[in-house]
Amino acid sequence: MRLIRRAAASLAALCLTGLLLAGCQRESLHQQESYVFGTRVEILTWDASEERSRAAVADVLQEFDRLHRSYHAWEPSELTTLNQAIAAGRQNIPVSSELAAMLGDAQRIAATGDQLFDPALGRLIALWGFHTDSFKPVRPDPARLAAEVKAHPSMADLTISGSTVSSRNPAVQLDLGGYAKGYAIDRAAAILRQRGIHNALINIGGNLMALGSKGDQPWRVGIQHPREPRPLASLPLRDGEAIGTSGDYQRFFELDGKRYCHLLDPRSGQPAEGTRAVTVLVTPRPGAGTLSDAASKPVYLAGEQWRDYARRYGIEHALRVDAEGHIMVTRALRDRLQPGEGMQLETMPD
Repeated sequence: MRLIRRAAASLAALCLTGLLLAGCQRESLHQQESYVFGTRVEILTWDASEERSRAAVADVLQEFDRLHRSYHAWEPSELTTLNQAIAAGRQNIPVSSELAAMLGDAQRIAATGDQLFDPALGRLIALWGFHTDSFKPVRPDPARLAAEVKAHPSMADLTISGSTVSSRNPAVQLDLGGYAKGYAIDRAAAILRQRGIHNALINIGGNLMALGSKGDQPWRVGIQHPREPRPLASLPLRDGEAIGTSGDYQRFFELDGKRYCHLLDPRSGQPAEGTRAVTVLVTPRPGAGTLSDAASKPVYLAGEQWRDYARRYGIEHALRVDAEGHIMVTRALRDRLQPGEGMQLETMPD
């Protein structure tokens, strides 16, 4: 049996300090790191004084701590209080205006992707053991798994009215783990801009957003190979663009020679198979960070229909690594990629 947890693996390889500092004026680049949301956080700023940079990033990290405490899925938080009320069958449950807005947004994203992205699956996530920071390599009891799938909790079960939430299904247990990192990136971008930081790279466990540029060069990031410690490719990120990746190498365990990843298919209740990794690039728009995080899940779970699901979200820049390791990329993204050494990328026809 083998247990592996790599919360910060995706997309980080070429975002680390060594690459970004190469050829740079060191005094123009400031880097700060932390550990939030169970993963590594890195914020790089360019062409701002160290004092201004540190003050702005401190505000961002304080906001990350607030979000972590408020919306944690299994430690006491506003979200767990809501889940307890739903399980008890209560209706018109009061929540903060922020949580109501997040749930409404997540509900819309879920509906667009046929509920393949579904934050209502908290009980299923817990059943597989991924509802903790240190999970164990154990398959769930088949009868309990079948009952959970039959209960069919879904974001569509929620009614959100103003700052109240009701659910027609007590099996709904909300877990915003596939949404919160992207939301936090959008909050970080807003705070940095408010503090006068207009050139930065925000990295939360491999979910990234670029602000401005790095001097006369764009921020350049890498797409992590899902099986090897090297990048598939690198690409420049433009102001306001965000990248999200979902992969079977981030949180998983192996049992009897089979890999079980944390990305669960709500249709079967099983860890998804058929795809090793998906990366989506969201062009500048409101909520780009949130969308890059959430939309990568249905694109991952869609298998051979991945391009169709990406288009549903207005995403033309996407890459998929299938179960055999074949790398497929949309033409829009291929035009911007620099493949890693020895990497063969198949460009999909429009």
